[in-house]
Amino acid sequence: MRRHLAAVSAATLLGLACATGVAQAKPASLYAPSAMVLTVAQGEDQATVVRASTLSCAPTAQGTHPDPQAACADLAATAGSLDTLLAAPDSNRACPMHYDPVTVTADGVWQGKRIAWKHTFSNACTMSATLNGNSVFAF
Repeated sequence: MRRHLAAVSAATLLGLACATGVAQAKPASLYAPSAMVLTVAQGEDQATVVRASTLSCAPTAQGTHPDPQAACADLAATAGSLDTLLAAPDSNRACPMHYDPVTVTADGVWQGKRIAWKHTFSNACTMSATLNGNSVFAF
């Protein structure tokens, strides 16, 4: 009788452990995670971070970014390829030809996929002209 009781107790505990494991495997949200840390740094090696901001886009736009709704919309328009942020430079804006590099980065997760993006501009004016009013790095 003791063996039968022990076997039933062990089976019950095992069943509860498996049920708990299944419960933990369920997603916490219907949305894939989208959260990033964005930085603007002076230099090519990002030695001196000048500004940084956090941005979370799912399920709602939030973070320390000054306009998370616009930044999330601009990121959504890239379809996960942040190089498209560089696609429309303002050709009417003249920038000086001096070299004072500025590096921007985006590290985190976009729609459940890991993102580690970096781009270096020759100076702050070139960065502003290339990003052309895009809100992602407007902080």
